[in-house]
Amino acid sequence: MTERAVPFYCPYCGDEDLEPYESDGGWHCRACTRAFRLRYVGTGALSAATDPGLPSGEHKEARR
Repeated sequence: MTERAVPFYCPYCGDEDLEPYESDGGWHCRACTRAFRLRYVGTGALSAATDPGLPSGEHKEARR
């Protein structure tokens, strides 16, 4: 994996005119003049057992 993943578009306006901004995954959109930062946090999805909105031991089916 590379250290810097390149975003394809601005998350605010959708434009593709982006340039690196500062360090640590920062990007600047020239179209809307906003700066934002991206960070990779991992892969996979949370399961029902690890959902922080559910009391321990309770599954999504039981809340209906």
